[in-house]
Amino acid sequence: MTWEVVIGLETHAQLLTRSKLFSGAASAFGAPPNTQACAVDIALPGVLPVLNRRAVECAIRFGLAVNAMSAENVSRRSIFARKNYFYPDLPKGYQISQYEMPIVRGGAIGIHVNGREKRIRLTRAHLEEDAGKSIHEGMHEVSGIDLNRAGTPLLEIVSEPDMRSAEEAVAYARALHGLVTSIRICDGNMQEGSFRCDANVSVRRPGGPLGTRREIKNLNSFRFLQQAIEYEARWQIETLEGGGRVEQATVLFDPDSGETHAMRTKEDAHDYRYFPDPDLLPVAISEEWIEEVRRAMPEPSTVKRARFSSGLGIPAATAAVLTADPDTADYFERAIAGAPGELARQIANWIAVSTNAKLNERGISIRESPVAPDELRRLLERVADGTISGKIAKEVDDAMWSGEGGVDAIIERRGLRQISDSGELERACDEVIGANPRQVADYRAGKDKAFHSLVGQVMKATRGKANPQQVNEILRRKLASWPPAGG
Repeated sequence: MTWEVVIGLETHAQLLTRSKLFSGAASAFGAPPNTQACAVDIALPGVLPVLNRRAVECAIRFGLAVNAMSAENVSRRSIFARKNYFYPDLPKGYQISQYEMPIVRGGAIGIHVNGREKRIRLTRAHLEEDAGKSIHEGMHEVSGIDLNRAGTPLLEIVSEPDMRSAEEAVAYARALHGLVTSIRICDGNMQEGSFRCDANVSVRRPGGPLGTRREIKNLNSFRFLQQAIEYEARWQIETLEGGGRVEQATVLFDPDSGETHAMRTKEDAHDYRYFPDPDLLPVAISEEWIEEVRRAMPEPSTVKRARFSSGLGIPAATAAVLTADPDTADYFERAIAGAPGELARQIANWIAVSTNAKLNERGISIRESPVAPDELRRLLERVADGTISGKIAKEVDDAMWSGEGGVDAIIERRGLRQISDSGELERACDEVIGANPRQVADYRAGKDKAFHSLVGQVMKATRGKANPQQVNEILRRKLASWPPAGG
C-alpha cells in the first residue's frame, strides 16, 4: 500500500516596522549584541508594553490580501495572550502572542504545481513578539544571550494541512513569500531570518486518519524546506513499515547531513498555559481603519498574478514566476509598457525562463540585471519585426549581459541582421539542395527529418541569419519541383 504525506506550514514573517512590537527599541538587523534591547525587551520590573500601530496595519494588509481584498476575515476585535515557557532567551518567562482571538482568521493562497492549480487554506495569522537568541561558541562551549531580536514584531501565518508533497509546500512558501513582500509588510530576507518556516509533517494511508505529526523548526531556505520534508516523510514511512511508532516531537534539520533530529517532545497548547495579557487592551479595528489601510496598500501578488493571467493571457505557471517577488513584477510591467498582447506574452516567457536562469547563475536579483526593461522589450521587438531571429536574440541577450551595450548597437556591430533578401536566400537554398541529393530524395520519399536537416544547413550557411520562415517557404517550393526543368 502507498502512503500519503500531510503537510501544514507555520510561517513567521518579520514585519517591516522601525521599532519593536511593544517597545520603541529599533528592530534593524545586524546590530552588535544587546544594543537594541530596552527596558521593556529585557523585562525590567514595572515596565509596560505599548502596541505598535504599524504592526497592526501590516496584519490588516495581510488579512485583506489573502481574501482578494475582502475584509471579512480581519477580526474587528483581537486579544493578546501570554504564552508561558522558560528559556534563557525569553527574559519575561512568557511570549506575548495571540491565541483564541487572532487578528486574521481564514483566507487562502493559490499555488501552481506541475500544471495543476490548488488553493491552500489558511487557519489564522496572528501577531506575536520574537524571542532573543542563544549563542553557543568556543572550545569551552560558552553560551551567550543576544536580546536584540526580543520583541521584534512577527506575523505567524498558519496553514491548514492541505499540502501533500514537498513540492506543494515549497510552492506555497514561495507564493506566501511573494505575497508578504508585494504588500510591503516583510522584506522576505530568509538569510536574516525575516521569513522562516516550521513544517508540520505526518504520513497516513490514503483516506485514513491523520498520523502523528513532527514539527521541523526554523527552515530559512526553500531548498532546505524541500529537503527536510522529503527526509522526514521517508523517515516516518520507514519507521512505521519497520513496526515502530512516530512520536510527536519538535525536530531540527541538519543541512550538512540532510537529516532531521529530534530536539524535544512536542508541546500542545495546554502546555503553554495561555491566558489574556492583563497589560494589553483588546485591539479594536474600525471599518474606517480597514478602509484606510486598503487605500494605502500596494497590489497584492495574488491579484497581480490573476491580472497577468486573465488580462494578458499569460500561463498561470509563468505568472507565478513573474509575481514571485515585487521587483520581478515591476520589471515585467515596465518591459511591457505599450507592448501588444503577443509581444507581452513573449516578454513574460523570456523573463521567466532566460532572465531567471541568468539571475540564478549569477546569484543576483533582477534589480541588478544589466539588461534594462526597455532593452528587453526592444530585443523581442527586433524578433517580431524580422530584424533578427529567435536564435540570434539569445546571442544578443548574452552580449548585453556581458556589458556590450544595447540591442541595436550589438546587432549592427556584430552584423546580425536577419537575411530576408529573397534572392540571397534563393541562392543559399539552391546550393544546399544541390549539395545534398540523398536528403532531397529522402524528403521527396516522405521523410520530414530530411527537410529539417536541409533547413538547418541553410541556417548554418547563413550563420543563423536567414529568415527561418522564408527559408521554409523557399525550400518547400523548390523541392516540390526538383530537379528544375532542363536541370
